[in-house]
Amino acid sequence: MNGRPLRTVVCGTVFGTFYLQALQTASPDFELVGVLANDSPRSRRCAAEYGVPYYTGVEQLPDDVDVACVVVRAAVAGGAGGDLARALLARGVHVLQEQPAHPDEVATCLRAARAHGVRYQLNAFYPHVEPVRRFLAAAQALRALRTCRYVDAACASQVLLPLLDILGRALGGLGPWAFTDPAPVAEVRAATGAPVTFRLVHGAVAGVPLTLRVQNQLDPGDPDNHAHLLHTVSLGTDAGTLTLADTHGPVLWNPRLHVGRQQDGRLALDGPGTEHLDQPTGSPLGAEQPRSFRRTFAELWPDGIRHALGELRTAILDDGPGSSRGQYDLTVSRMWLDLTTRLGRPELIGGAQSPPVHPADLMQELPV
Repeated sequence: MNGRPLRTVVCGTVFGTFYLQALQTASPDFELVGVLANDSPRSRRCAAEYGVPYYTGVEQLPDDVDVACVVVRAAVAGGAGGDLARALLARGVHVLQEQPAHPDEVATCLRAARAHGVRYQLNAFYPHVEPVRRFLAAAQALRALRTCRYVDAACASQVLLPLLDILGRALGGLGPWAFTDPAPVAEVRAATGAPVTFRLVHGAVAGVPLTLRVQNQLDPGDPDNHAHLLHTVSLGTDAGTLTLADTHGPVLWNPRLHVGRQQDGRLALDGPGTEHLDQPTGSPLGAEQPRSFRRTFAELWPDGIRHALGELRTAILDDGPGSSRGQYDLTVSRMWLDLTTRLGRPELIGGAQSPPVHPADLMQELPV
């Protein structure tokens, strides 16, 4: 396979649209050669739009397909993504499966991959988005300088598994890990007469104390919307805090405030030994410009998928057994299952789309 693009099919055309966009970009590493989906007019239009063959079953695929991106809901979400992944692995096709997936399903796919001499990876997607990659690179540099004392994080339940992957990559590993049951909210509900938006869980990842808030709510008629946020993560050290303010940035460094004292007890605000007070109270890492959601969907997300596919290609070209990555994916899915079990079924919500608020709307009453 060295020196030629990996012939790749995309399975599923809902979120799979972003995979098709990613593969549409000319690349020496991957070549889009087909769409596999249920027989629907939308999927047929997708295949025609990208100028590739359309398939409705694994048995229809040509023998020279190298990689399949399975972007179909797994069994935990009421889909057949796991069955599809196993059928592809049995055909000798490497598989990148979109999250989430039950750990039993991940374990079965890993065994099938070993049995047929191919690679299987679970794609948590968001760790590959560029601002998150920048945060992870800064976290690696920070860990080399200081010990991480705590993690504070929040996410929507739909993207909980990717958050755990982000934490594992940021902290250099997953274990030892543990979670508590969510803090009780009955008194809060009684006082507010309203749903409690976030559930609070304490835990540890890679032995680092974690405070986690999860919006465990879902609109059954519109499950892809109504999340108050995707991810926010803060890593705290004795030197300061590294923060991913949002999945799409910015990444911020805030040094910890420390003011010494003079011999007479007064605060040492100037003079020798106070040079650290000249450091900015906060600094964005990277010169990113805010992106619109439209640009995020068109540029940032396809770029993240190409990065995830790059990890898979590296694994394919590696002659080793690949058990380390497989064990990592399996552990992430086990952590996700433990947390979702503790949180329980999402609280069902509903409602119309909120009208947008623009930054200028917030600036009108600011003091001059």
